[in-house]
This record gives sequence, structure tokens and C-alpha cells, in this order.
Amino acid sequence: MDCMPSTVIRHWKYDAAEHRLDVQFVSGERYSYHEVPAAVAEGMRTAVSKGGYFNRRIRDHFAFIHGRAS
Repeated sequence: MDCMPSTVIRHWKYDAAEHRLDVQFVSGERYSYHEVPAAVAEGMRTAVSKGGYFNRRIRDHFAFIHGRAS
């Protein structure tokens, strides 16, 4: 589940078993968002603007771990 394009988000993947949404931005920054409902991930998949959806429905709404791509 990692449909694109986005000018801000390079790649994203949802792990339904873990309810985890992993997002990598074009900057190389990576975030893993936890306890993300499947309906929210589905909304991301179908959103015309992935970055806009992310900002409205995911960022600042779920606990996350921050990392950087190697």
C-alpha cells in the first residue's frame, strides 16, 4: 500500500498486523507511526494529495519513532 506520487513523501507502507505506518520523506527522514487504524491507512492510499492527507490525519495524531534513512 504505497501509492504515489507526492512531492514530500518518497515512500510509505502500512503494516496491518502491527497497525504501523512507515513513512519516508524525500528529505530522507523516516517515521514509524503506531496504532494507526486501517481506515486511516486506506485514506492515505486513496488520497489525491498524500502530503495533505498526512498533515491533516496522521502528523500530530499518532505516537511515532523518528529515524533517518541510511
